[in-house]
Amino acid sequence: QVQLVESGGGLVQAGGSLRLSCAASGRTLGTFSPYGMAWSRQAPGKEREFVAAISWSGGNIYYADSVKGRFTISRENAKNTAYLQMNSLKPEDTAVYYCAAGRYLSLAPGVPPVPANFGAWGQGTQVTVSS
Repeated sequence: QVQLVESGGGLVQAGGSLRLSCAASGRTLGTFSPYGMAWSRQAPGKEREFVAAISWSGGNIYYADSVKGRFTISRENAKNTAYLQMNSLKPEDTAVYYCAAGRYLSLAPGVPPVPANFGAWGQGTQVTVSS
């Protein structure tokens, strides 16, 4: 079983930046490279949405329109870690952010992943952006 632990959330003023990290571990992880990774978020009273995803090969990346140009997803296989760099944060970015891992995740251009693509989820980290 693969475990994911997010970190890096917190309180930031509008216009500020945060970098979220997602560390993967577990007996069945094996190597990290076959896993595609994604970040989703859920704000109070709203449905969870995927904001960024990276395929297992790293060759395809998805961003929600609401974060394009401001968020960057990346991965560091040697550290079994994925990141979400968030710049120019807005109050509407306030949410709990979750990372997810999907073995051999592939992405079609402009098409968000779906929850069924992922076999492991983190517990979430709170991001609060004040105005």
